[in-house]
Amino acid sequence: MQERIVRAVAGVFILVSILLAVYVNINWLFFTGFVGINLLQSSITKWCLMNEILTKLGVPK
Repeated sequence: MQERIVRAVAGVFILVSILLAVYVNINWLFFTGFVGINLLQSSITKWCLMNEILTKLGVPK
């Protein structure tokens, strides 16, 4: 369950930041890059901050 939520949150963050970059300010693409780097880091280290947050909120794995 947590992995689906993490993927959904990452997808929403990326889509929203792209829309903000198009309609508000191009600098929002830095947020898109941050999300991408975080996804890459979590695939290498098998640690994700969002998983930790969801665990503390009581979301089942």
